[in-house]
Amino acid sequence: MESSAHQYLQDLLQTPRPSGYEQPVQKVVRAYLETSVDVFHSDVHGNLAACIRPDASRRVMFAGHCDQIGMLVTYIDDSGYVYAETIGGWDPQQLIGQRMTIWASGGPVPAVISRKPIHLLTETERKQVVKLTELWLDIGASNDRDAKEQLAVGDPVTLQLGYQDLMNGLANAPGMDNATGLWVVTEALRRAAQGEGEWGIHSVSTVQEEIGLRGAKTAAHRIEPDVAIAVDVTHATDCPTIDKNQRGDIRLGRGPVIFRGPNMNPHVVQRLIDVCLEHTLPFQMAAIGRATPNDANSLQISRDGVAVGLVAIPNRYMHSAVETISLDDLDHAATLLAKFANSLQPDDSFIP
Repeated sequence: MESSAHQYLQDLLQTPRPSGYEQPVQKVVRAYLETSVDVFHSDVHGNLAACIRPDASRRVMFAGHCDQIGMLVTYIDDSGYVYAETIGGWDPQQLIGQRMTIWASGGPVPAVISRKPIHLLTETERKQVVKLTELWLDIGASNDRDAKEQLAVGDPVTLQLGYQDLMNGLANAPGMDNATGLWVVTEALRRAAQGEGEWGIHSVSTVQEEIGLRGAKTAAHRIEPDVAIAVDVTHATDCPTIDKNQRGDIRLGRGPVIFRGPNMNPHVVQRLIDVCLEHTLPFQMAAIGRATPNDANSLQISRDGVAVGLVAIPNRYMHSAVETISLDDLDHAATLLAKFANSLQPDDSFIP
């Protein structure tokens, strides 16, 4: 991975992007691609689309959702403690003892989220799974007036952002879901722009995936793609306690994952595989027998239907503060999408 592309990934991970509050990260995307694309388009929903060859008669859309799970301030009590509800799917156990950031209008407000110490829990409480209602955010305020000078109901909250390299080309951070997919679709567009192709390529930083696949639905309606590839994370199974018999054998560093199943067009899937074989790109296979819980779901049923593929980045410890990925998997995924898009011919048919 080039140093500029590596820095771009870190910039994405250092930018807050909870669902409904994605505009700061769209500025990062626009700045990275501004010299590589022919046109940008933003819509009222907040999606950002970057395009090359916008006048082409046929279109392929890449979708990487830019939003991350987070929280939303709902109440400030008399003592200045802050309560919040979740944005997206959280395991409350992951939140205990975390450093957090509240993104207020005046700037970021540091916070910690915790519960009653274990020493003070009753025997019954120690045996129970913690509920979100038993957690609170502490910003160090003396009272509610003190707190309300810094923040307001409706302010978004994320885990403290950051990035850490690990051994063997791995890295961890909060929000790898789905900064990695966003990185892949935008980097793929940049690489495709350096080659030649017949189709228009629309790379979209889609919003609000974590609360119902909403941005991909509105973006696809406007773009009207013939083919669309969603890029998201998938569960790596190369760590303890995960049953490969049920989840498949998915490993970090073995390449991006190409999915098969009723949500994916068989011709798109085969073309992705063929591109990997032709260009000696590593890849892994996985299957899902239902509508996927990601942007591929909405894309497939947009307008009269779209030929959809799903390429996923293996991710350990999803929806936690330490989501872990392989940088090589990202690099290979971006090359795969760029080669795939530039291989498309005007008369290609994806009718099953």
